[in-house]
Amino acid sequence: QVQLVESGGGLVQAGGSLRLSCAASGSIFRLNAMAWYRQAPGKQRELVATITSDGSTNYADSVKGRFTISRDNAKNMVYVQMNSLKPEDTAVYYCNANVIDTATYYSRNYWGQGTQVTVSS
Repeated sequence: QVQLVESGGGLVQAGGSLRLSCAASGSIFRLNAMAWYRQAPGKQRELVATITSDGSTNYADSVKGRFTISRDNAKNMVYVQMNSLKPEDTAVYYCNANVIDTATYYSRNYWGQGTQVTVSS
């Protein structure tokens, strides 16, 4: 089994910053692409940012220039630095990883439990 655990969420004023972390653990053979998603109340889950195993990144238009995704392959971690936060960034943020596990050697997607980010105006 593979577990993803997010941390770093909280309450911040508009214009502030937060850094979310996600730790992957368990029966990991290889971590492929990793990503952050978010889901605001009453809305569908949306992709925020992705990063491949070699560090290529992609961002949703709504966060370009404000958010930066990064990863530490040695520690099986992925991060997102969120600057210039807006009230519309308020959501539960989820970590996602495509993992090849040591049990099956097939890849599958895993999700974390989510961490709440609230931006006050």
